[in-house]
Amino acid sequence: GDTIEKSFQNLEAVTDYMLKKQEETGVSLLWATQNLFSNPRYMNGGMTNPDLHVFCYAAAQIQKVMDVNNKLGGLNHVFWGGREGYQSLLNTQIKKECDHMAAMYKMAVDYAKRKGYKAQFLLEPKPREPSKHQYDYDAQTTLAFLHEYDLIDHFKLNIEPNHTTLAGHEAVHDIIIASEYGKLGSIDSNTGDTLLGWDTDNFPMDLAQTTAVMAVVLDQGGFATGGLNFDCKVRRESVEPEDLFLGHIGAMDCYALGLRKAAKMKEEGVLKSMLTERYLSWSTDPLGAKIEKGEASLEECVEYAKSKGEPQKISGKQELFEMVRNRFLYG
Repeated sequence: GDTIEKSFQNLEAVTDYMLKKQEETGVSLLWATQNLFSNPRYMNGGMTNPDLHVFCYAAAQIQKVMDVNNKLGGLNHVFWGGREGYQSLLNTQIKKECDHMAAMYKMAVDYAKRKGYKAQFLLEPKPREPSKHQYDYDAQTTLAFLHEYDLIDHFKLNIEPNHTTLAGHEAVHDIIIASEYGKLGSIDSNTGDTLLGWDTDNFPMDLAQTTAVMAVVLDQGGFATGGLNFDCKVRRESVEPEDLFLGHIGAMDCYALGLRKAAKMKEEGVLKSMLTERYLSWSTDPLGAKIEKGEASLEECVEYAKSKGEPQKISGKQELFEMVRNRFLYG
């Protein structure tokens, strides 16, 4: 529509139809999100725009999506800030923009509480594209942002492995980080071409990657409200209609096999025991437990080092870890 009101009327009509189809098929909604990046009005950002008018327009979209997500029974609400960043530092006040983005999130939290909405809020990290630099660069950056603005209790993360590799990490890195800190909410299950510097959204067909992902999901006991969403595209050269089906089928099969491989690894516990052995000194020496509890001092550590002398060089055994993993994957 050419006005907010008309756009909202159209959205109500579309979601009425979607709700009918959900009731007919039993298909539920994993998450909803608002597009604050495609329309030219958001060329300088939505929540971080220097123009108050644009910020408020973005707020209107967010509120409406929260309403229709609740209407459709959506389990999660995703925020992806494709334009919440900058192209040039010369014309950007970074802290002001981050303050404004946090203010928007706090208003969303407040609105959800007042309306009784239960969908889990999720932030989706990405380092760049379309912005040169995006404020929610990766999982650790995003968690730091949530802590800084006292939002950590209200948000989890929706991790896309292709975004993780764009940030210069291994595909499963952000999934591990988010899970380790109890903040893995959902996964956009795709992959990227590490030789290309943009978001390619490939279907995940790498068994080692899907096994690593599902190992994390198993270790955290599954998802509370999240799941696996295929944010993927067929390649430009895949021009036949069946290619879209083949992509989804192949990716689902790869994740299903990855789940079986991860379950087998967890059941046998070989890698876990090897990992426990690597960090054994922290649990067998009383000083290790004292440090982890925050009860030790620098002086105690110094005395320990003096009493023990030069540390023994202990191999990280990376090659052995990789061999054991490959035995589960391909043996």
